[in-house]
Amino acid sequence: MHELIVFGAGIIAGAINSVAGGGTLVSFSTLIWLGVPSITANATNTVSLWPGSLGGVWGYRREMRGADRRVYLLVAPSVIGGVAGAILLHRTPTDVFDRLVPFLVLFATCLFMVQEPLQRRFNLSMAHAARPHWLSWAMLFQLVVALYGGYFGAGIGILMLAALSVMGHSDIHQMNGVKNLLAVFINGVAATYLIWAGLVSWPDALVMAPGAVIGGVAGAGVARRIGRTAVRRVVIAIGFSMTISLALRL
Repeated sequence: MHELIVFGAGIIAGAINSVAGGGTLVSFSTLIWLGVPSITANATNTVSLWPGSLGGVWGYRREMRGADRRVYLLVAPSVIGGVAGAILLHRTPTDVFDRLVPFLVLFATCLFMVQEPLQRRFNLSMAHAARPHWLSWAMLFQLVVALYGGYFGAGIGILMLAALSVMGHSDIHQMNGVKNLLAVFINGVAATYLIWAGLVSWPDALVMAPGAVIGGVAGAGVARRIGRTAVRRVVIAIGFSMTISLALRL
């Protein structure tokens, strides 16, 4: 039953990520609910969902051909921040991380809630404004996002989309492609370090990873049929429920 639940959580997380983002809240919360220690659950979740970001890059490969080549410079801070965040996670005592988790889940949930309003606001009001020296600020911001991503990760997508909007990008498909590419590097280097550090629960990771791939490919159609709004409401409900549940455990 444990394996079936983990596999199902991977499918749901993969499907949600392919439609709206925020699937990490489902998969991470499921591992916690099943009794996996918080740091191990976080590391396992990072490793398990990494293939989904890679699939997203492939899905948006056509749109990315027309992207400003300078955005690929953001790969450097993504790698540095991802490794630094993973090292910070490894060095954080479990009891300290347990106290942080409710706030991290709440932050990610609130970030997910305002995802679409933020995108609409930035795209409508700032998409074509001139922004001198945007690259330097973008690289600094991306370093902070990657640090958070390597440490916890839920909600990094909307952070990167908001930054890309402010930079002047308005094609949401192209932005999603760039976001997924940067997430591949952030989560990829973080996952590599977490595997090396021995923080991953492989029985759970090996079950959740194929579920995430299946969810990202086949589950997207089901998620679209039930509606993006319904998917978002489920993720938000899970996020707030887990915040309360984890806070009560402290």
